[in-house]
Amino acid sequence: MKIFPAIDIKDKKCVRLVKGNFDNKTEYEMSPVEQAGKYKDSGFKNLHIIDLDGALTGETVNLDVIEDIVKKFDINIEVGGGVRNFDSIQKYTDIGVEKVILGSAAINDREFLENACNKFPNKIALGLDAKDGYLAVSGWKKNSNFKTLDFLKEVNEYGVSRLIYTDINKDGMKTSPNFEGTEKIANTSNFPVIISGGVSSIEDIKKAKELNNKKIEGIIVGKAIYDGDIKLEDLAKEIDA
Repeated sequence: MKIFPAIDIKDKKCVRLVKGNFDNKTEYEMSPVEQAGKYKDSGFKNLHIIDLDGALTGETVNLDVIEDIVKKFDINIEVGGGVRNFDSIQKYTDIGVEKVILGSAAINDREFLENACNKFPNKIALGLDAKDGYLAVSGWKKNSNFKTLDFLKEVNEYGVSRLIYTDINKDGMKTSPNFEGTEKIANTSNFPVIISGGVSSIEDIKKAKELNNKKIEGIIVGKAIYDGDIKLEDLAKEIDA
């Protein structure tokens, strides 16, 4: 089970949103680079980064910050947030990012997703953010008309290398992830799945491991770290991949 500490970047700062709401955010004093260093020093091998400015603008706004993190720390990084064209994907792969997450752009344009998987083999992660069974797009501001499982079945053969499944109702709420929903996704998916949204305690990490589902590759932990609900030294003990 890979553990992905999360860094959400807005205005060059680490922030966390509640249910993806930009009007309900918490800013933290530590810079994204400092936070990444803290994770690296604690022994983490994977990192989940979202460029929230990118999610709003469709540009790689914090490319310089992310490049700084890549250069300073030997850590596998997946990055998302407003990636809508090949140029953005190329910029991220050029600086050494392991996976580039496609969300709204992939949902709105399946052909773009398929072409991206072909052009950047083993580099494309698919971010499926769901609310009440339907996919959300545009920084979670609106629901699409696509049922999550139906969409997944349609793109299952495209060659995606990883799927990040987020239950929006859980995100930032620290009420435990939607394990049942994630297992349904994992059992349908042709590619490894990452659990996202709602992690509140070490018990959530242990429960994810106990699912013993070979399709579930890892879990993302965000707000619970920043708020002190999960201590990094305790989380680091759960690292095994």
